[in-house]
Amino acid sequence: MTPDAGPDRSAHVPRSADVARLAGVSRKTVSRVLNDEPYVSDEARRRVLAAAEELGYRLNQAARALASGRTRSLGIVALGTAGYGTASLLVHIEHAVRDAGYALRVINTPDGAPEGIAGALESLLEQGVDGVIVSEPVVKGEVPLRVDVPVLFLGAPPSFAASRTLTVSVGARELARAATEHLLELGHDTVHHLAGPRKWYATKDRIEGWRTALAARDAHEPPLLNGDWSAESGYAAGRALASDRAVTAVFAAGDEMAIGLIHALREAGRRVPEDISVVGFDGNPVFAYVSPPLTTVRQPFEAAAREGVRLLVHAVEHPDADPPHTDDPPVELVVRGSTAPPPPHRHRPPLRTP
Repeated sequence: MTPDAGPDRSAHVPRSADVARLAGVSRKTVSRVLNDEPYVSDEARRRVLAAAEELGYRLNQAARALASGRTRSLGIVALGTAGYGTASLLVHIEHAVRDAGYALRVINTPDGAPEGIAGALESLLEQGVDGVIVSEPVVKGEVPLRVDVPVLFLGAPPSFAASRTLTVSVGARELARAATEHLLELGHDTVHHLAGPRKWYATKDRIEGWRTALAARDAHEPPLLNGDWSAESGYAAGRALASDRAVTAVFAAGDEMAIGLIHALREAGRRVPEDISVVGFDGNPVFAYVSPPLTTVRQPFEAAAREGVRLLVHAVEHPDADPPHTDDPPVELVVRGSTAPPPPHRHRPPLRTP
């Protein structure tokens, strides 16, 4: 028989007592470090974290939840779409939540109806989330529900009551204004606008930014066209605009609509940008490689996600404190090959009437 080798240490699940013993500190110090509490020296914190990593120790999240009354999880209600903007924002939110030391629970809604949002919220609350993010861009009326945890609204006004509400803007109005101003500064007399679906908050914000830029230059406001964010709807709008020789500049509320618009214009013999300039919205990097490369305004998805998560986590962890200061999101115009000065001979639209 071989000598007894003692207990199999590989099967031993490390506990906080093991971390304390290896680090040479008390179990209370281990608890303070792993729960990110104050009153721990930098040296003690370093030793505890090093010992926890060496032993492969993971804090028992269930025990932490019982002790703190929090699950260290956040929920998000998002529209169930794989569009570039919605998907990009969700990815950056997940990264920001994870970096903050929380888990993220995601529930998608099919169409933004109030009852669907209410059901998603109830499901998240049943899972015990500490806070909720609402990235729900559709206007459908008030949600018949009160939420007893802090709620962050991204790019839209609050649509239901909560214990504490926070909002973070993605700067859609400012971006739309910058896109329109770029075309006016190139010398175009006015700018047509291909808007998104009427029920979306984002559509309203971008229309307001476009109108503000036109009014500031006393430019004529052409009739609106509405698409559904798809390239197909942009193509349909392009076919409608192609025959109007007074059109020299178009701001599309989404990059995919802009690409469909350009395709229709070129099929009709209208050159981009020589005859008509086109600006998109979102900043999808793929459209830097189409012909012509698309001028666009880039949405600050990462900045908005990190700022929003920072506010929400602060509200969860400091419920009685005022929210921290927030900065306006950046405005980034990406000028490429789809915009240029207007052609020299064009029909001038009527002046804006008072």
